[in-house]
Amino acid sequence: MKTFAFALVLGALSLPALTTSAVAGSVIANACKASERGAMASSLCGCIQTVADSVLTPAEQVRGAQIFLEPHKSQEIRASAQASDSAFWAKWQVFGATAAQHCQ
Repeated sequence: MKTFAFALVLGALSLPALTTSAVAGSVIANACKASERGAMASSLCGCIQTVADSVLTPAEQVRGAQIFLEPHKSQEIRASAQASDSAFWAKWQVFGATAAQHCQ
């Protein structure tokens, strides 16, 4: 009985991590498909998601999805003086270049 209870608690503790990964796993593709251009290019959005999975962390993907949905956010991030925004922007540029190279 103790083993079962321990396994149940352990499983419950790991659920949020699994849920976060599952949701973040397609956030770029979903945002791409919801954008004006993405509605016509589902396979392109899938390729972009594959690149995002290899270049961006799940948190960066969530932040990047906002750029697909609200393109003016990219200018706000790029013009920001915050170090975290500069770091994200540098990584986002690598992601963009990699996606452009692999997803034609």
